[in-house]
Amino acid sequence: MSGRARLTVCAAVASIMAACSLLPLATPTGWILQAAFLVTLQSCVGALARRVPLARPLTVLAQALVSLLILTMMFVSKQAVGGILPGPKAFVGLGDRLGDGLRDVSQFAIPAPVTPGIRLLLVAGVLVIALAVDAMAVTYGSAAPAGLPLLALYSVASGLAGSGSRWLWFLIAAAGYLLLLLAEGRDRLSRWGRVFGGGPPSTGWAGASGTRSEGSVVAPVRTGRRIGAMALGIALIAPAVLPSLGSGLLDPSGTGTGPGFGGANSSSVNPVVALQDSLNQPTNREVLSYRTNAPSTTDMYLRIVALDKFDGTQWRSSERPVTEIPEVFPVPAGLGPEVKSTEVVTSLAADGNYAQSWLPLPYPVEKLKVDGHWRFDKEGRTVVGDRKQTTKGVKYKVTSLLVQPTAAQLATAPDPAATFKQEYTQVPDTLPEVVSRTALEVTRGAANPYEQAVALQKYFHSGDFRYSTQVRSGTGVDAIANFLRDKQGFCVHFAFTMAAMARTLHIPARVAVGFAPGNGPRSDGSVSVGLQDAHAWPELYFEGVGWTRFEPTPSRGTAPSYTVDQPSNPGGGPVVPEPGKSAAPSVGASASASCSVKDKALGDCTPVGQDTGSGPTDTGISAGRLAGIALLALVVVGAPLLPLLWRRRERSRRLGVGHGQADGARTLAAWRELVDTAWDYGILPDDSETPRRATARLVREGELDEAAALAAGQVAAAVEQVLYSPRPRPVAGLAADVHQVRAGLHRTAGRRGRLRAVLLPRSAARVIWRLSEQWSVATRRWSAAVRRAADAVRRPSRQAS
Repeated sequence: MSGRARLTVCAAVASIMAACSLLPLATPTGWILQAAFLVTLQSCVGALARRVPLARPLTVLAQALVSLLILTMMFVSKQAVGGILPGPKAFVGLGDRLGDGLRDVSQFAIPAPVTPGIRLLLVAGVLVIALAVDAMAVTYGSAAPAGLPLLALYSVASGLAGSGSRWLWFLIAAAGYLLLLLAEGRDRLSRWGRVFGGGPPSTGWAGASGTRSEGSVVAPVRTGRRIGAMALGIALIAPAVLPSLGSGLLDPSGTGTGPGFGGANSSSVNPVVALQDSLNQPTNREVLSYRTNAPSTTDMYLRIVALDKFDGTQWRSSERPVTEIPEVFPVPAGLGPEVKSTEVVTSLAADGNYAQSWLPLPYPVEKLKVDGHWRFDKEGRTVVGDRKQTTKGVKYKVTSLLVQPTAAQLATAPDPAATFKQEYTQVPDTLPEVVSRTALEVTRGAANPYEQAVALQKYFHSGDFRYSTQVRSGTGVDAIANFLRDKQGFCVHFAFTMAAMARTLHIPARVAVGFAPGNGPRSDGSVSVGLQDAHAWPELYFEGVGWTRFEPTPSRGTAPSYTVDQPSNPGGGPVVPEPGKSAAPSVGASASASCSVKDKALGDCTPVGQDTGSGPTDTGISAGRLAGIALLALVVVGAPLLPLLWRRRERSRRLGVGHGQADGARTLAAWRELVDTAWDYGILPDDSETPRRATARLVREGELDEAAALAAGQVAAAVEQVLYSPRPRPVAGLAADVHQVRAGLHRTAGRRGRLRAVLLPRSAARVIWRLSEQWSVATRRWSAAVRRAADAVRRPSRQAS
């Protein structure tokens, strides 16, 4: 294969390998095959354009035009002229499809379904990157800058995917880039002819070894591989051993859940975007299930994290020290013995596809039994994973308290400590005045903080506010002001706005993020919690009771009984439940809690308590996925054995009895096996040596005993007869001689050398050389056919002129 053709292939392969980092973002992953086919076609167009040859800008333009034609046929063929040519309607259609894709990306959580818009974004994005790589590395002959678009592709994928096996995709993308650099280096070196220095210039012994004659670039390429591997290793290891460098390229999320998390501080998170993505999922995929002995699941809210810092831009959790999980959790802050509480035992199981760093827990927890590496945040009363620990497939058992304060206890709660109150009532100076003004208007006439809190909750339930997950998420001061003006949003807006308004009234407040109680119980007694049960709610602090849940979001969850059963109201009369709402707690989550936004618009929501006649959702592994896992396991187990199996087959072929094979051919085959056997044990071949000198070096470097040395000499003598004698005599027993030499080398080699010779034989490189030679032959034939076709096309025009 010519250097330019090799570079073209490597550029396409590098682009496809980098595109693999996008696989975790969307499912199913069949789009990668479309992208790979189009990248290959685009590379072929570039190779033909360079063969003509066209000017460099025209080559890039030809590739871009062909790519546009293919995208038009694939995505908007009905709007195209003749189904192929992109006219004005086709461009409008592509623009609309891209807009749909961007809209889908903002609505779906990862992994998103591959809608037509998302498919166009993925395939077109990979094509653009591949065109940039091919133009830089091949058309303009500079492979090093081509790493920038590859890095951009990986960075976008890694930033969106968050946690997961990012290191695997980084290794694949980096390997593609190194392959591209090696191809360019080989192309440059091959233009200088044979390269001397740097060790043995060739890779074969004697002309009879059967190795390739061009040995010009092996040593430099080997050096390039080592430099590339070293650079890649440093890039991977440096972020881990140098804490001052931060999380590094492999942990762009910055969530602090890596090995350095340890016992330092719990890191802040911003779960708002992920929460909105979960609510906008087309199906309510189960993330965990639980069984509980609680009399009702109404109050079984599962907290993930508490956000208690409001800087005007966002709500976030404070950075606090974390400790080992205690055998018995400390008494919740502020909870007094006079408040009624009941112990509840709950067993939870997270789905195998649900992986995040915080453990969903009912509040407040007394005891926790869970396997893995987990740490405890005493102030936030949350549990966070350590050393890459996530909730994926985790099963755990929780003993928690069902705290049941009365309205009277909340109404008579004393003021908390001054320092505590100051910390949890801070609001930024940039908070718009409309927030505090509205809070005062809503709570006018309230006699105490409890009545103010209930008045705030009723304000959001008044019917003026509309629940919508399509509103842009945000927790900053502008988002709160816009929410009070437009009166539409989802749980994030309701929870953060009520918490901010409570703080302006000097009521300690924070926001909890987690899951609503879920859907159930089912026939087996378990309760299912899905993505659409993701929720946020405010927690207000009352001395003697502690952090207390409120529910301002209409149609989500249930309002706590202590916010309905008031002893009094600002008007002095008895408090009645809101119109259309029952004061009694419901058995499970409302229909809206597990109903998608699209189904709400279509009116296709079934109440949770109504029997739909369908059984539990099957969350088992599909047959296709099981087959994929089995195939992957087979590849992982079988791939390392391929060199061993090939080497055994080659040894058996060379040393077996050849039917109809001449004595000379059998002798040369035995010599080639001796050459490769020595190479497997670290004795490099040198085609400048005669068989006798090569054998002497083999005996010396291999430290062979007398019997093995004699066997090696007999093989060398037989080869010399075949090469130089006009009538060579047949020699028997060469296969046994080769086996004896191999046994001698095996005895003198160390343990590492023996394992390397058996499992990773160096002579297996001949497979790559053989494939490369076959590819070169096929490429030359294809190039000749292309030239003949081009000449046939140009010849009539010459005659006409």
